[in-house]
Amino acid sequence: MVSAVVILGSEQLERAAAQYRAAVAARRLRTLLGLAILTVAIGLAAMAGEVDPAKLAANAHRLPAYVWNLVPPLTWRNLGADLAEWFWNLDGWLGLLVDTLLIAWLGTLAGGIGAFVLCFLAAANLERRGIVRVVTRRLLEFCRTVPEMVFALLFVIAFGLGALPGVLALAIHSTGALGKLFADVVENIDMKPVEGATAAGATRIAAIRLAVLPQVLSSFASYALLRFEINVRSAAVMGFVGAGGIGQDLMVAIRKFYYTDVSAILVLIIATVMIIDLVTERLRHRLIGWERRA
Repeated sequence: MVSAVVILGSEQLERAAAQYRAAVAARRLRTLLGLAILTVAIGLAAMAGEVDPAKLAANAHRLPAYVWNLVPPLTWRNLGADLAEWFWNLDGWLGLLVDTLLIAWLGTLAGGIGAFVLCFLAAANLERRGIVRVVTRRLLEFCRTVPEMVFALLFVIAFGLGALPGVLALAIHSTGALGKLFADVVENIDMKPVEGATAAGATRIAAIRLAVLPQVLSSFASYALLRFEINVRSAAVMGFVGAGGIGQDLMVAIRKFYYTDVSAILVLIIATVMIIDLVTERLRHRLIGWERRA
């Protein structure tokens, strides 16, 4: 293999060097311009948000002090007694955790059913009536745009304190979020089985049951499990507004400065969410694997 070396003349070399310097200068100018725009945007955002650097610096020590107060006094010699004192209300907190899980489960189940019904009306490849598709899409957008906490506040005012407002809030938000995901999955299916079923005389519902569902059920289940993970975290904090679950006790402990109670409840919530995330992640991976093998 013979390699050739090209020797440029002085004029060509100077022209290439000038072009290189111009390109470098232009890139530096774009970078500086981008940094200037970013700096101005940050400054405007800080002004609009009334960010006070002096106040932030003056009170920065309070956060680590609060976190330090959350740490219970544990000693190796009396570890069992210290842990028992830390989790003194373990039975009550576990009961509230179960309530939180049930709120998340019922909200996800109701939202999944609503999304399952509406997703076929929002899919462009199955729903040819434009008005139906547009109305369904806008309804799903409304359901997922309003935060769960806002829905929970409205339902607490309507139905009072308890788990029902939390379930309804999660159900509505889950319907919007899952409906969008389900509709996107339906729009990506292979339409040949649907066309074959329709040509054989199948009704719309029969075509969906026989030709669409086998292609999308595993993805639907995977997204529903992912939504359940999210709803567990949401249900844990909706108690702040009186929507049931362990969040109510957490809010009381924060307001009354029961530091060790706050940390104990947080440890239980974190451990529960971690376990659920691990279990649902394995289930979702298995479902995805089954879909790929199919």
